[in-house]
Order: sequence, then structure tokens, then C-alpha cells
Amino acid sequence: MAVQDTEKPLRTVRSYVLRQGRMTPAQREALDTLWGRYGVTPADTDLDLDGLFGRRAPRALEIGFGMGDALAAMAEAHPEQDFLGIEVHRPGVGSLLRQIEQRDLRNVRVMCADAVQVLEQQIPDSSLDAVHLFFPDPWPKRRHHKRRLVQEQFVALIAQKLKSNGVFHFATDWQEYTEQVLDVMSNAPEFINAAGSGNYSPRPDYRPLTKFERRGQRLGHQVWDLMFSKTPSDIASCAPHDTSDYPAGVA
Repeated sequence: MAVQDTEKPLRTVRSYVLRQGRMTPAQREALDTLWGRYGVTPADTDLDLDGLFGRRAPRALEIGFGMGDALAAMAEAHPEQDFLGIEVHRPGVGSLLRQIEQRDLRNVRVMCADAVQVLEQQIPDSSLDAVHLFFPDPWPKRRHHKRRLVQEQFVALIAQKLKSNGVFHFATDWQEYTEQVLDVMSNAPEFINAAGSGNYSPRPDYRPLTKFERRGQRLGHQVWDLMFSKTPSDIASCAPHDTSDYPAGVA
């Protein structure tokens, strides 16, 4: 498996910590045998997304897909869309590769890399219909808040990569992080809150409930979704955006 060494210190502050988690034999076999078919090796040139997927279709990027359960379920439910998943933890990459093969998914590609580097170096501008960030590390200690991914610079970067009316969808069970993201996104001139100023969005049908989320619900934990759409450059109004025309599974 040709995977870039993600431990190389390319960024000053990372939003993740590489943990040497145990890899199952099945995950290792998937990495060895399926990476060449579905994996994308990091580089410093723009990806040809049409060539990568063999077609032109609505495209969503998921950052930090964990074990890949939600991404695989979305891809299976929406074969008319393409999904690019980025994850730094190799057991999760192996898990998703297995699911791609088992479900015969033709619309998923996988990267094992730093998502910010991929966005900066490989994702063409105005090429994505959606960016998904589901249950990222909340970095709860105040001294670690600088490690949280959703900061002003990151928001400007995803605005650059999203098409007009493209959607940034954030979900977490950590209320204080949600409030911070709501504040950052509400002050980003490139975005409009799809649920109206200051509001949270209901979970859309396309975002599957994970085992983690179901367990949290049984324990009474709440989950918050935020969906912000990229404002077309010729629109100055900050009125809530109509999401009815988004591609299925994007909003």
C-alpha cells in the first residue's frame, strides 16, 4: 500500500493525533489487496476527479470517516453521487476498503492523509458539492482548542473548494464545540446557515445513524447538526438559503 507518511511534521498544529491502533487481519488484507483499486495516494497536484471516478457527478468529501460505516452507507444509498473519504488512521481505512468491496460500491475513493493538505494541494477549487465533518475530535480541554479543525482559516479553505450553493455539514455530540462552530461559520461571509441565523439543522435523512450515535441516544446524549451553504458570489443577502434544489444526499 503506497500511503504517504502522515507522521511527517508538515503542519504546525494538527487537528488529530496518530494512534497506533490494532489492525485486524481483515483490515490489513484490505489495505494490501484493495488500496490499488480504491485508494488515492497523496500528491501535490490537483486531482482529476472526473477521471478518478470515471464520470461527472455530485461529489462529497468526508473528513475523518472513522471506520467508514456512515460513508459506506451514504454511498450505497446514493449511487448517483461520488464520495471521497479522508482518514489518517489505517485501521479505519482498511475497514472502509472492506466495506467498499463487500457492498460493491463504485462511487467511493479513499485517502490516508492530512485532510487540510489534501484540500490545499489536491482538491480543485469549486469542485465539491459538499464537505462532511461528522463527530470530529472535540479537543475538550481549553488549551487544546487550537487543535479543533473548524477555525477561520479552515472555513475559508473549504469555501474555496465548494461550488456555489455547496454545503458544509458538521455534526457532533459535544455542545460547546457546536457552539464554537456555529459562531465561526456565522461570521464567515462566504456561508449562509441553511436553517436560519443562529439555528441548528435537523439531522437530514442522508446522514446515517452510527452505532456510536445510537448508543449515545440510549444514554440521553444529544447530537447537533449544522449545515451551511456557500453563498453565490453575486448574492449579498444573508437570508436563509433554500436547500430544496440541492442534489439528493447533499442537503
